Amino acid sequence: MDIRVARPDDLPRLQDVELLAGAMFRDVGLPEIADDDPPSLDDLAGAAAVLVAVDDRDVAVGYARIEVVDGHAHLEQLSVVPDHGGQGVGTALLDAVAAWARERGDAEITLTTFRNVAFNAPLYAKRGYDEVADLDRAPGLVALMVAEAAHGLDPTQRVAMRRRL
Repeated sequence: MDIRVARPDDLPRLQDVELLAGAMFRDVGLPEIADDDPPSLDDLAGAAAVLVAVDDRDVAVGYARIEVVDGHAHLEQLSVVPDHGGQGVGTALLDAVAAWARERGDAEITLTTFRNVAFNAPLYAKRGYDEVADLDRAPGLVALMVAEAAHGLDPTQRVAMRRRL
């Protein structure tokens, strides 16, 4: 498996990766997440960075979409095809995101995720992310979480996290 910057021809496959990974939310009682549309090609193309994990045929099996929020890297999305789960793909992508952020000179990476979904907050906590208390959230992170709630995500199920670099 290799990690590289996404190319324009990867973007439709990343939508498929998102749908495949999102289907796992049905198993944890969140079918509305599984049924959510993947990001548009324009959203993917307009990201600050998109890193892809590719198999030996150069086909994407996972990706990380990075935005810049509050002046530093924000992991907008991390998705891995379920058949490749548990094989270190997500961890390799998280390490690549950290390298990207360090290269920019960022002191931290933030993200928002589900608090009690095993492959969300608990996974990130095992990889060096800590919860960001409500009062410690910068304005951009607060705005993201408000937008998530407006999109229908229950704020009591969500958590903001950060990894200091």
